Amino acid sequence: MKLSYDPKHNVAYLRFHEKPGQVTTIKISDDVNIDIAPDGTVYGVELLNANEQLTGDHGALIVESGGRSQEIALLA
Repeated sequence: MKLSYDPKHNVAYLRFHEKPGQVTTIKISDDVNIDIAPDGTVYGVELLNANEQLTGDHGALIVESGGRSQEIALLA
């Protein structure tokens, strides 16, 4: 799993798998898109206006994986 964030465009992408080639992007809302393969595998989730969706009271995204935690500051 990989999380990337583009502060210039304020877009975050959470990738679960490498894209095998053909995927379909489904618009869930004005701010969320999901990439899905023909077999139904979810490859990633794109968050537009990411700083508004991911920030909490402390203004950072906390990523937890494998028993470790990392805080990533998101710029407004």
